[in-house]
Amino acid sequence: MQFYVDGFRGGNPDIKNAAPTNRREYSTNAPLPEKVDVLIAGTGPAGLCLAAQLAKFPEISTMIVEASPENIERGKADGINTRTMEMFEAFGFADKVKREGYWVNQTNFWMPDPQDRTRIKRLGRVQDVADDSSEMPHAIINQARIHEFFLEVMRNAPTRMQPDYNWSVQSLTVDNSTEDHPVTVVLVNTGVNAGQTKTVRANYVVGCDGARSNVRKAIGGELHGDAAHQAWGVMDILANTDFPDIRQKCLITSATEGNVLIIPREGGYLFRMYVELDKLKDDERVANRNFTAQDTIAAANRIMAPYSIDVKEVVWWSVYEIGHRMTDRFDDVPDSERANRNPRVFTAGDACHTHSPKAGQGMNVSMQDTFNLGWKLAHVLRGQADASLLHTYSQERWLEAKRLVETDHEWARIMSAPPGESELDGGDEPRFVRQFKLNLEFTGGLAVKYDQSRLTGSNQYQALATGEEVGRRFHSAPVVRLSDAKQLQLGHVAEADGRWRIYAFAGENDGSTDSAIHRLADWLEQDANSPVVKYTREGDDIDSVIDFRGVFQQTFDELEYDKMPSLLRPTKGKLGLQDHEKVFCVDHKGLGDIFTMRGINREQGCMIVVRPDQYIAQVLPLKATDELAAFFDGILVQPE
Repeated sequence: MQFYVDGFRGGNPDIKNAAPTNRREYSTNAPLPEKVDVLIAGTGPAGLCLAAQLAKFPEISTMIVEASPENIERGKADGINTRTMEMFEAFGFADKVKREGYWVNQTNFWMPDPQDRTRIKRLGRVQDVADDSSEMPHAIINQARIHEFFLEVMRNAPTRMQPDYNWSVQSLTVDNSTEDHPVTVVLVNTGVNAGQTKTVRANYVVGCDGARSNVRKAIGGELHGDAAHQAWGVMDILANTDFPDIRQKCLITSATEGNVLIIPREGGYLFRMYVELDKLKDDERVANRNFTAQDTIAAANRIMAPYSIDVKEVVWWSVYEIGHRMTDRFDDVPDSERANRNPRVFTAGDACHTHSPKAGQGMNVSMQDTFNLGWKLAHVLRGQADASLLHTYSQERWLEAKRLVETDHEWARIMSAPPGESELDGGDEPRFVRQFKLNLEFTGGLAVKYDQSRLTGSNQYQALATGEEVGRRFHSAPVVRLSDAKQLQLGHVAEADGRWRIYAFAGENDGSTDSAIHRLADWLEQDANSPVVKYTREGDDIDSVIDFRGVFQQTFDELEYDKMPSLLRPTKGKLGLQDHEKVFCVDHKGLGDIFTMRGINREQGCMIVVRPDQYIAQVLPLKATDELAAFFDGILVQPE
């Protein structure tokens, strides 16, 4: 974390200087604006993730509305996979989640005892996060806390953004004949002035307003899919039990009574249970059955026999039916019109895909939706890219949502097999355990791979970095910073700030002023065809669009900082202060050699181009300046 670049300022460095455009500067009850660049509907994880990104850009006017009067307090989603934890690091609050959250280290499997099928018995364990799949844990924490962390980022940002509670989207229309705030949104008050309406015009609208999304309905979107017609109860409880694995994640199946999923919660006492209840008729809904919390507790005790649970407090509970549905597209442009117009309205999260909660992906995938969209909106609104870039949101995220729904459908089918017919039983290693192991990359959020496109290059040079696959997220590894010999994770230098990254990995003994990495740095800094030269606005810091970093094979004591290229020692900010944090070496204290860990070609080195959402766009040779220039020419536009 860097600060003081524009001069010393005491206090909390997370609180940025307020922008003069902040509409809440003098009152938290400021009237709603007439026009905004982006209007976000819904303060769930998807909406807040997007708002937290856009709050950092004072030149972008953003508002987020919420029908409820305040942030949620309990319940709903709780699982944070490793990929999302990596994203939280970019927002600056991963350590808070690690401190407060429960870490899922093992998943245990309990099944009918082969000697007495009326009893359950532990028949297996699986390490929940595979070694070196991520430096982050799989964490469990109240969704409300995640909301609060995002809200804090928003409040501390230059725009001092806060939600406008007690407002929801009633309707919207898009006028495709104008570029001047073409989306007209009618908001309706849901608070003390219930029914009052307010019209706001926006350049873009993002519907993060849940499965019953009015934004989705306004653009003609429909959720298509099926339902399993199976009722499940879920509850967060404080309870005593003689079940020995209550503080480990457990997947439990009985011979005749159904299944239970136990998720320990933060704090050491709370835990969550997902409990299989009754099969529903084809024309029956969960609400018709009038299930109670006691029904869920009773079912759990039957399934977990001979163990029992003595519930002291039900913190939150609900009953739901498994459903798997998604829309045909995630924006307002029909396929037949994509060549002629660009999107203005988007949906994210449950507004465009729903699934069962037991795979722990809903909240995670929803946030990844808007992490993908946020930097693209910022690029377009700041004049860094043409609006056609926004087509890539639906293209990329629809395919990932489809894979999620299909995988989750299979998982739910195994979990919800009728009593006596469950696939959790049988064999030396039941299919259920095998399926869980196969799904570890998926459940960790690490299986996402974007196809080749204008944002993702080919795998022509993949052999130069076999462990950093083009289209997948940049896989961090330990390094040491040259200037101060500090050990850190290379991936943690990337903030959620809309910037591209180029990590240049030096070749063998590459430290001379005539080396490949020096020539690349000089070209990036000086050549008219360089994307750094072409796309950085006059007066902005040289790394404001593309952040260039160097990684060397030597240890920190074998290199001289003052011999580094000037692009790796840039001067920045109002005072022209030198940045000392762009050069890294291999770790010398046994945490691992990044070149070995990530399959970086030691002889030639390479450069890895990483998108603002942490996904790898290109792996290129250090001398491939023409290919690098052509790649950015297909995305960015020169400042006016």
